[in-house]
Amino acid sequence: MGQRALLLVNRHARRGQQSLDNAIQQLQKLGFELMEESTAHPQHLSDVVRGYRDKVDLAIIGGGDGTLNAAVDGLVDAGLPLGILPLGTANDLARTLGIPNALNQACNIIAAGRTQKIDLGWVNGTHFFNVASLGLSAQITRQLTKEIKRRWGVLAYAMTAGQVLWQTRPFSALIQINGESTRVRTVQIAIGNGRYYGGGLAVAHDATIDDQRLDLYSLELKHWWQMLPLLPAMSRGRHGNWPNVRTLQAQEIKIYTTRPRPINTDGELLVETPAHFRVVPGALSVFVPDAPTPGLQQSEDETKP
Repeated sequence: MGQRALLLVNRHARRGQQSLDNAIQQLQKLGFELMEESTAHPQHLSDVVRGYRDKVDLAIIGGGDGTLNAAVDGLVDAGLPLGILPLGTANDLARTLGIPNALNQACNIIAAGRTQKIDLGWVNGTHFFNVASLGLSAQITRQLTKEIKRRWGVLAYAMTAGQVLWQTRPFSALIQINGESTRVRTVQIAIGNGRYYGGGLAVAHDATIDDQRLDLYSLELKHWWQMLPLLPAMSRGRHGNWPNVRTLQAQEIKIYTTRPRPINTDGELLVETPAHFRVVPGALSVFVPDAPTPGLQQSEDETKP
């Protein structure tokens, strides 16, 4: 008997319309009974997932990190394991979990039934998978339109960053960790739960999505051009070795700014400062490849459809 799966697919994602029909046919051949719902209104995705809590065995989401982020609160509440079809531009969560962009392989991973528990980040009542940040990245998100992403793919991140970088000015913030306060003058503060964000940048060289910690970095630069030599190190998560880059690790972090600043969570501007961050260990089960991703702990209860 096949498993019942809620299928949420962003048909407007960069690869959504092109590859969706083949993926649906493959999932059906693999024995899944699919119940598709629209993602036209992302603000309702979590409610849709909650509505299927007792009707399906798992949820399959096709889209990018923004679509996944829109559904994450509902996934946590419903307790449904998550299958991922990487249809977005960056697909940073899929990259972190070792899920390939090839949809036939992603379908086979879900059918194989191997799940692993992952942590989630939490900020001001909202969960996130990858990274939450304020400063430069929030400005990039504001200007990174769907049209640019659809046309240029992952290059859109670098192109938009180049457009806003020279306009970036430092701002003041207060970081509180374990009762200790640190005042900084920074152009960006990022708090990572997973490993990858922003089209493949690494938040820290040893970050994993089940290490039960948050990785913070603060870019305390005075001039925009100081960012340029940092980029290769940021792609490897080695920026913490550079001067004017502060790195911290904690399970709970609070950030205050002189005025409210928007926070980019997995590419979505949903909350603002003052911000309370914490890690939620083992909050969600996700279908992953047979070869375990380094740093991830395999769940004991593996199921086959």
